[in-house]
Amino acid sequence: MDASVVRITLMLMVPGILSVFGVAFVCAWFIDKKRDYLLLLAGGCGLFACGATSQLFGWPPGVGPNAIVSGALYTSAVLAVAEGVLLRSQKRLGWRLDVAVVCVISLALAWFFYIDRNLLARIYIQNFGYGAILLVAAVKLRSLLRGRLVDKALFWVLLVFALHFFPRTLLTVGLSVPLDRVAFANSVFWQALQLSLAVLGIGLAFVILAAAIADVIDDLRRERDFDPLTGVLNRRGFEERVSMLLMKSPRGTTALALCDIDNFKNINDSHGHDVGDNVLREVGQLLRTSARKRDIVGRLGGEEFAVLLPDTDAREAYECAERLRAAIENGTPVTRDTVGPVTASFGVGSLGPRETWQDLYKRVDTLLYQAKRTGRNRTVADEVPGRIERPTEVQS
Repeated sequence: MDASVVRITLMLMVPGILSVFGVAFVCAWFIDKKRDYLLLLAGGCGLFACGATSQLFGWPPGVGPNAIVSGALYTSAVLAVAEGVLLRSQKRLGWRLDVAVVCVISLALAWFFYIDRNLLARIYIQNFGYGAILLVAAVKLRSLLRGRLVDKALFWVLLVFALHFFPRTLLTVGLSVPLDRVAFANSVFWQALQLSLAVLGIGLAFVILAAAIADVIDDLRRERDFDPLTGVLNRRGFEERVSMLLMKSPRGTTALALCDIDNFKNINDSHGHDVGDNVLREVGQLLRTSARKRDIVGRLGGEEFAVLLPDTDAREAYECAERLRAAIENGTPVTRDTVGPVTASFGVGSLGPRETWQDLYKRVDTLLYQAKRTGRNRTVADEVPGRIERPTEVQS
């Protein structure tokens, strides 16, 4: 087989593989259309494939026009990828900057072809320019280092891909470049470029696709485990996390607080279900913001909420429940102006040494209804020495 055919075939492998990734990004977008960054990433893959095809097959004809057009396509591809990975984290470079970068690089390529013909300058402008664009994106995404494993992998692969443009160009081109087209195609620079794109470019595309799939899975898990009205865990999600916690530390001191909004049926009947939903939403938010970071908050159904208190003894559990009860009683001006004071009753208990989760739940549920029967807007707990229960003046 002719050597030029083999070379062209090998050179088309990278854009071909990236085109496949582009199709994968589009398919992922069809699964979850709110992730617009997937279209930007697909566009980046497509633009790179167009740039490579333009360069390899000499379209448009002429060295100068071809260099400018293919350069503009490559630049747009790099910017689309940078904007895509940034948009995934709600960050942007901005379209004005994108347009400016494409114009500046295209004008620089035109200058160093038509005014001061210098292939070496064009190589450095493109490679250093693309490295700088991706490096800026990586710096803006450094918060990914605090995220999941796939987020950390995305940051490091992006950073390495951005940085490699600088030493690779310096080491493989230096201060001279073959002027003959065949010699240039066989140069160390060109071969290293193809290898780096094959390894790092495709690696970056793979990590980004993996991150997108992980995002979709996390969203599905969130929809499965969280209550959409209140933003806290639903019963399934709550019990799953309780099981995980008890499995990891079965001998730890664990307490449970059950909360029930007082006279919630009257709120619904008097003010309507929309107002009732607002009350549920506010109570969920108050429990979330008033609980400690390590606590697990869930809505078990209706107007009943639960808070699991890890590493908490009986006295501290009672104090935590009282703090939550007071937070609900104080509420927000919006709710107080609409329905008046909203209160809740709490039952609190600690997990015994031979007690199961189901045993604890039943016992605390009994304590909760004891609080409801004895006046509401109070906390009833077991095994709390010196506990003082005070009925409040406001009963709802």
